[in-house]
Amino acid sequence: MDSFTQVLLGIATAEVIAGRQLKNKTFLYGAVLGTIPDLDVVVGMFMDPVSGVAIHRGLSHSLFFFVCLSPVLGWLIAKLERGKITLQRSIILAFFGLFTHVILDAFTSWGTQILWPLPDRFALKTIFVIDPLYSIPLLISLIYVYRTRLDLLRKKYVFRGLIISSCYLILASGIKLFALNKFENALKNQGINYTEIIVKPTAFNTILWNANIKTKEGYLLADYSLLDSKPISFTLYKNNEEAGKQINKSENFKKLVAISEGWHIVSRHKNSIYFNDLRFGLLNDNPDQPQFAFSYEFIEKSDGSFEVIEVPKAKRDGKLLLQKLWKRLQGN
Repeated sequence: MDSFTQVLLGIATAEVIAGRQLKNKTFLYGAVLGTIPDLDVVVGMFMDPVSGVAIHRGLSHSLFFFVCLSPVLGWLIAKLERGKITLQRSIILAFFGLFTHVILDAFTSWGTQILWPLPDRFALKTIFVIDPLYSIPLLISLIYVYRTRLDLLRKKYVFRGLIISSCYLILASGIKLFALNKFENALKNQGINYTEIIVKPTAFNTILWNANIKTKEGYLLADYSLLDSKPISFTLYKNNEEAGKQINKSENFKKLVAISEGWHIVSRHKNSIYFNDLRFGLLNDNPDQPQFAFSYEFIEKSDGSFEVIEVPKAKRDGKLLLQKLWKRLQGN
């Protein structure tokens, strides 16, 4: 999830565990603990684009990291708040302040390597990385907590925010299953054979959903809104095998294949070769020259190796995408 939401969840977690002991200092410690796992983004800024993406939500989002770091952070909190909180409670605060960050991230499309160094990512794909309907209840509840001194009222407010936001996660999971059923029925009714399907929400909502479908011919992409009244339509995107052969020996290509978990196509536009991650949708609707939200350009150097750069996204692209999503969300 976005950093602001993770800060809110970190504060709420700290308040549940140590609100009676630390009062409003839970806002400081919760914000720090909710932010720490995402510091891998800062590390990635000093790496090449592919390696920077590869480490995101890896080691820093793992149980191994939390188990090793929690005693250190717990000792530091207990030292700073001597006499207010025990070492045991401080360690519990540190662990769950970190762990709830990962639990929330697991509901998104990118997922997390909770069991690092194992490569598998856990991704429920039920919520977009920014969703106001999850964040706002937490924000409102924490405003009340901050303005309140009575312990019972603080508990009441923070639990109310956590319950509402958690119920929204459950609701989103149910809506995803409903959307998945719609996609599967549409594929069956249209006689389309496929080997795998993933379904995930579009930006900022749980009304409009995307599906990626793997077939022998290539990948089908489709969307479904809860407000739709017409059948779902599918668009085929094929992999450019010739272009793929040119870059398939590159280490960066192998890394990107692992990152995309196989959900990718290679395309060529003019003299450039692109690796496109299919899981995060399109910026346009042109199957002949698709522009994906996450795309990497392979630039051949004089020695035959390839330099890889992430294709930049202009503000205009984001604005057009949001306009398209808003229109599509209202039904087909």
